[in-house]
Formats: sequence, structure tokens, C-alpha cells
Amino acid sequence: MAPKKKGKKGKAKGTPVVDGLAPEDMTKEQVEEHVGRIREELDREREERNYFQLERDKIHTFWEITRRQLEEKKAELRNKDREMEEAEERHQVEIKVYKQKVKHLLYEHQNNLTEMKAEGTVAMKLAQKEHRSQEGMLRKDMRTLKVELKEQELANEVVVKNLRLKHTEEITKMRNDFERQVREIEAKYDKKMKMLRDELDLRRKTEIHEVEERKNGQISNLMQRHEEAFTDIKNYYNDITLNNLALINSLKEQMEDMRKKEDHLEKEMMEVSVQNKRLADPLQKAREEMSEMQKKLGKYERDKQIMLSIKARLKVTEKELKSLQWEHEVLEQRFLKVQQERDDLYKKFTAAILEVQQKVGFKNLILERKLQALNAAVERKEVQFNEVLAASNLDPAALTLVSRKLEDVLESKNNTIKDLQYELARVCKAHNDLLRTYEAKLLAFGIPLDNMGFRPLETAVVRQTLGQGPAGLVGTPT
Repeated sequence: MAPKKKGKKGKAKGTPVVDGLAPEDMTKEQVEEHVGRIREELDREREERNYFQLERDKIHTFWEITRRQLEEKKAELRNKDREMEEAEERHQVEIKVYKQKVKHLLYEHQNNLTEMKAEGTVAMKLAQKEHRSQEGMLRKDMRTLKVELKEQELANEVVVKNLRLKHTEEITKMRNDFERQVREIEAKYDKKMKMLRDELDLRRKTEIHEVEERKNGQISNLMQRHEEAFTDIKNYYNDITLNNLALINSLKEQMEDMRKKEDHLEKEMMEVSVQNKRLADPLQKAREEMSEMQKKLGKYERDKQIMLSIKARLKVTEKELKSLQWEHEVLEQRFLKVQQERDDLYKKFTAAILEVQQKVGFKNLILERKLQALNAAVERKEVQFNEVLAASNLDPAALTLVSRKLEDVLESKNNTIKDLQYELARVCKAHNDLLRTYEAKLLAFGIPLDNMGFRPLETAVVRQTLGQGPAGLVGTPT
């Protein structure tokens, strides 16, 4: 619409120019072409107007939908605010309920705490009693173990001494047996040598006598034969001297032959005697060699018997030595075990002493701090009470009644404080007595105090002096 108005105004003002030409100057074709273009532009403008109209309607519908949604959301937001306020109110109510529950729980917790403290004190006292009983039992066990250790050491020393005496006795007995056996063997073989020497001498004498007898027999036989032959010849000569001189000559020849034979026999006898003398030296040498061999044989047999007996004795002594070594190892293991148990007990005892000392010191410190806190609290309460009494205008009777009740409460608290101080002093005295007893026992058993590995500290009560009596009779200043 606006462009048309402008067009009209333009026409009124002046002629329009199209493509650089005035409408009057344009031809019919140009005008028709220009009209076609204008119609196309008009159609396009109409399409755009319709499109924009549709877009406007769509945007308007979207705006309406969005406005309705906004109102719905505002309504929902108001509902949510209302729900949040209600939830806040419910939450405040629940908080109040939970505060009441927490107060009740704190009250119950305080009651339980007081009960637990009372039970803890009772359990602590029971644990202290049990600890004292265990400590006494440990001391008794330690004393018994030390006594057993000393007895075992003495028994081991006695056993070692007895074994040494037994070993020396067996050695002396074996030495005496060996010497006696050597003497017996020497006497036996000396006797055998003597008998063998006598036997060989007798054999040699018999052989020489037999040779001499054979030689004398041969000589006597030759002489007898010679005498017989001489008598025969003599008789024969006497018989035939007169008969045959030729026979005499023959007999003389025979006589000469007999003399030759006799000379020959004498020569043989001399050769036999020479041969006998020649064989006497080898016989003597053979006899000497035989005696030496017999001596060597005797020595060998004697050494063999001695060696066998020594081996048997050596086996027996090795077995005894092995058994003694095994017993010694067993005793050493038992001694090491007992020594280790003693060290373990000593470590446990020292650890228990340290633990008791730490616990007692910690309890003393806690009690002292509690006492100081109670004293400070009492002083604060007294100041507050005096301020309250000064601020409140009570009548004298009520004031005296309140002050009397307060004095009773304070007196009971003071009595409780005195009992706690007495209990603290008794525990400190028991700890110190335990340390003195422990040191005395260590010195009695010969153990120096420097070997403990720590230095025990005596506990003391603040502003109190402990007596020298037993732990149950502690005197504290009132």
C-alpha cells in the first residue's frame, strides 16, 4: 500500500523513468515488457505478502501457546511455592522433633557415659588386681625357673664330672688291660720261644747223635767185617798155608785190596764228616732264620691281636663318645631353650613393668588434671554462687539452708578428693615398692641393674611425701 502511495505521489510530482527511458519514449514492446515485469513483481509481492501473513499468523499462534504455557507455569510455580512453604513448615516441625530426640539422646548418652566410666573404673581396678596377681605369678615362675636353671647347671656339672671320672677310669682300666695283655703275650711267646728253642736243640742233638751213631755203626761194621775177614783170611791162611802158596799170594792181594777198601772207607768217612761240618753252618743259619721268622710271626700275631682289641675298644669308645656328644647337644639345646625362656620372661617382665609404670604415670597425670580441673570448677562455682547470692535478695533462713546444702555437697566432694588422693598415693607407693623389690631381687640373683636396658622411674604425688611402710599403709598429709 505504501509503495502505491509513493507511486502516485511520484506520478504527481513527475514522470517515472524505466530503464533509463521515459514512458513517452518507450515503444510498445518495451511497455509490454515493462508491464510484464511489473506484473511478475506484483505476483511475487503477493506471494511474499501471503507468506508473511502466514508467518505472522503462525507467530501469533505460537505467542498465544507460549502465553498460555507461561500462565500454566506461573500457576505451577505458585503451587510449588505453596508446597515449599508447607514443606518448610513440616521441616521446621521435624527439626523441633529431632532436637527433642537429640536432647533425649544426649541425656541418655551422658547417662551411658557415666555408667561406662563407673564400669571402666571397676574394670580398671579388676585389671589392676589381675595384673598384680599375674605379676606375682610371673615372679614366682621366674624364681622357680632360675632355681631350676641353677639346679640343671649343677646337675650338668655333676654329670660332666662323673663322665670325666668315668672316662679317666675307663682309660686307666684299658691301659692296665693293654699292659697286662702285653705282658701275658710277651710271657706266652717267650715261653713258646724257649720251648721251640729247646725242641730245636733237642732235634739238632738227636740228629747229630743219629749221624754219629750211623758213623760209629758203619765204623764198627767195617771193623767187624775187617776182623771177620782177617780171621777168615787167617784161618784160610792157616788152612791153606801148607797147601797152596799161590793162594797166599792171592790172599795177600786180597788183603791189599781190603786195605785199599779200608782206606777208601776212611776217606769216605772223612768226606762224610767234612760234609757234616759243611752242612752244620747252613743248618745253624736256617735255625737262626727260622727263629727270626718265628719271632716276626709272633710279633705279627701279637700286633694283630692288639690291633683287633684296640679297634674293638675304639669302636666302643666312639659309640660312647657319640652318645656323650648327643647327650651334650641335648643338654645344650635344653640349656639354650631354658635360657631363651628366661630371656623371654625377663623381656615380658620388663615390658609389664614399663606398661604398669606408663599406666600408673598416665593415671596419675589424669587424676592430677582432673583434680586441678575440679578445683578450678569449684572455685568458679563458688565465685558464681557468691555472685548469685549477692545478686539475689534471699531471706536469711533460705540463705542459710542453701549455704548448708552447699557446704554438705562441698564436704562430700572434698572427701571424694581425699579418697582419690589417698588411692593415688597408695598406687604410687605400690609402684615404688615394686621397683625396690624388683631391684633387690635382681641384686639377690646377681644381675646388675645396668643390664635391665631401661632406668625405672619412681612416681611421686604432687605436694605429698610417701612413707616407708607397706603399700597398703600409705600415710598422706591431711
